[in-house]
Amino acid sequence: MPSSQSNQRTVPCLIMGAVFFLLSVFGGKQNVQAQSPRATVPEPESAFQKDQVDVAIDRGVAYLISKQRDDGAIIDKGYDTTMTALGIMALASVGIQPTDPTPEGLAMQRALAFVLQEDRIDDQGYFGSKDRSRMYGHGIITLMLTEMLGMGSSAEQDRLIHDRCQKAIDVILSSQKESKPIHHRGGWRYYPNAKDSDLSVTVWQLMALRSAKNDGLQVPANAIHDAVDYLKRSYASPLDRNGFPDKKASGFTYETNQNNPTFTMTAAGLLAMQVCGEYESPLVHGAADWLLEHPPEWKERFCSYGTYYYAQGMYQRGGDHADSARQLVQEMMLKHQEADGSWIAENGSERDHGAVYTTSLAILSLSVKYHFLPIYQK
Repeated sequence: MPSSQSNQRTVPCLIMGAVFFLLSVFGGKQNVQAQSPRATVPEPESAFQKDQVDVAIDRGVAYLISKQRDDGAIIDKGYDTTMTALGIMALASVGIQPTDPTPEGLAMQRALAFVLQEDRIDDQGYFGSKDRSRMYGHGIITLMLTEMLGMGSSAEQDRLIHDRCQKAIDVILSSQKESKPIHHRGGWRYYPNAKDSDLSVTVWQLMALRSAKNDGLQVPANAIHDAVDYLKRSYASPLDRNGFPDKKASGFTYETNQNNPTFTMTAAGLLAMQVCGEYESPLVHGAADWLLEHPPEWKERFCSYGTYYYAQGMYQRGGDHADSARQLVQEMMLKHQEADGSWIAENGSERDHGAVYTTSLAILSLSVKYHFLPIYQK
C-alpha cells in the first residue's frame, strides 16, 4: 500500500509505481523549450530538491484535485467511478494517502468514499454496469481497491474496501470460468458472461487478481496460471514446444488470432507477465527488446494508455530497458504538459476521454521514480 505522504515524494524509494482500451471499449506543462525536439530532464542537485519531474507531478495532482465534484468523484467526462478510481491510483502512486492531513489526502478520502457508495456496484459485486465501463472499469476499480486495502481513512472505510474487494474479485473469477473456445480460455472480455477474450481487458483483471492474492484474499492459483497462459497465446511470434518464440524480438497482440504486435498491447503484456513473476520468460525478453525498437510517440493511437504500461513494464525489466524508457517518458511528458497542469491526448479517440484520463495515466507513467504501489514493485 502507499507508504508516504506527498511531501516526501522527492525522496527516492526502494521499489516501484494498469488504462485501458477505453477508446475501443467505451464507445506541454507549457512546452519545455530545448535545443532538441525533446526536453532535457536535468538531474536534481540533491535527493531532497525537487526536479522538473517532481514539479510536473505536483501540477498534475493539483489538476486532478481541481476536477473533484462535490460528491467526491474526480471526473471531467464520463465513466465517473472508473475515472475516479484511476485518479486515486495516480495519487497513491506518488505517495498520497487518504489519512494525510493535506488537501491531497482529503481529496483521496472523498474520492474513495464516492467509489465505495452502494450505488456504484450491483448486487453481485460488479462495478461495470453502473457507469457503463463494463469489465474494463471493473478491473481498474478492483485493482485500485486491492491496492488501497488497509489504507482507508477509518476502520469503517477499511471494512468497506475489504468487502467490495472480495465481491469484485469473485466477479472476475466467475467470469473467467465461462465456457469459451480453447484460444479464449483464461481471459476476459467486455462483460462478465462473455464467451471470448482480449488482452486489453484481461490485463486489468489479471493485475487485480495478483494484487488481491498479495493482500491475502481468496484467489485460486490456477486462475492466475490460466490467465498467464492466455497472455502467452497472445504473443505474436509462434512458440515452439518448449515455449520459445521463433523471433527473438516480438510482442503481444490484442487477440490470440493476430500476428502483428502493437506498442500498447506489447507494453501491457510485458507488465502483466512480470507482475505474475515471469521475469525471465523469453516472451518478456522479446517484448522488452521489441519495445526498444518501437518506443511510444505522442501522436500515436492509445499513446497515454500504452505509455503507462511501457513505463512500468520496462522499469520491471531493469537495466538499459528501464533507463531508456524512463528518460523517454520523462522527456515526452514534460514536453506535453499543459499550462493548467493537465495532459491532453493528441489522438482524437483518446482525447475524447478527457484530461482526467490522460493526466492520471501521465502521473502513473512518471511515478516509476517513486515505487509506492505494491503491484508495480519488483
